[in-house]
Amino acid sequence: MRIITGRARGLKLKTPAGFLTRPTSDRVKESLFSILSGLINFSEIASVLDIFAGTGALGLESISRGAKSATFIDVATTEIIRDNATRAKFIGECEILRGDFEKILRRLAKKNLSFDLIFSDPPYATGLAEKSLKLVAELNLLNAGGLMIIEHGAEEFLDEKNFKLLRKMTYGHTTAIEIFLREKVK
Repeated sequence: MRIITGRARGLKLKTPAGFLTRPTSDRVKESLFSILSGLINFSEIASVLDIFAGTGALGLESISRGAKSATFIDVATTEIIRDNATRAKFIGECEILRGDFEKILRRLAKKNLSFDLIFSDPPYATGLAEKSLKLVAELNLLNAGGLMIIEHGAEEFLDEKNFKLLRKMTYGHTTAIEIFLREKVK
C-alpha cells in the first residue's frame, strides 16, 4: 500500500498486522482517485473526513494531491495513521480522532464542522456503510457540492435520498464503491 501521486508519491504506508483492517488495494484506490480527479480539483478541497480510516490512505492521498487538511476517525489504528501522516510530512494538516465514529461525528457537528470530501470504508456487511451515509446527511457534515465516497461489500445496498448518486463501481465479487454528491442549493 502506497501513496499514488502528489507530494508524497510512492511513500509506502504502514498497515496493521492481522485482519482487523481491510486496506483498499492500490488498484482500487488508483481507479477511485482517477475518477475523483475528473470530478474535483483537489487543490480546491479545504477539508477531508476519513471515517473508518484504517491506515489513513484515502485522506493522506487526498492531502498529497492538494487537499488542505484531513480528519481521520478510527477506533483502533490511530497510531498507524499518525505514523503514516508523520512519515508523509502531513501531520500538521491532520487531525486524528480515536473512538466510536457516531459519537465523533456528533461532536464534529456540534462544532459546526463540515467537509468537502468524505470517505467511509467500514467493515463490510455490518450496516455501517449505510449508517455512516445517513448520519453524515442527518448531521449536515457534507458541504454543498461536496462528495461522499463509500466503500462497502458488493452485496450491500445503500438507500440515501439526501444525496445524489453519481457513480457506483464494483470490483470483483466483494467490493463496491459509491460516489454521492450533495447538490448545491439553487
